[in-house]
Amino acid sequence: MRRLPGDPGVGRWLLFAVGFRLPDAYRDWVRHELTDAGWRGRTIRRLLVVMVPVCVGLAFLPGPPWLRVAVPGFALIASVGTVLISADDVRAARLRQHDLPVPDDPDLGRPSH
Repeated sequence: MRRLPGDPGVGRWLLFAVGFRLPDAYRDWVRHELTDAGWRGRTIRRLLVVMVPVCVGLAFLPGPPWLRVAVPGFALIASVGTVLISADDVRAARLRQHDLPVPDDPDLGRPSH
């Protein structure tokens, strides 16, 4: 993947993935990340970066092998499903967090929150 000018480093990207606000110097990158084509895929990628370590930790809890697979698997599937369902609202909240305008998506049949 090609990096854009003004991309944050790995540390700031991880902070953004967790939900922190980036400094104003990264506004153009945040706008791209949350509005350009592929924004839903990037939203899922950020979620996976956060959830995979959690699921690995869940896999090491004591219990039978089937439970060590089922619990992390369910956590991952449930979190991805939840983000897919609420991706538009998550995007709107992140845009507002960075003082950026929220696009009006006519495909949703309602304005973004």
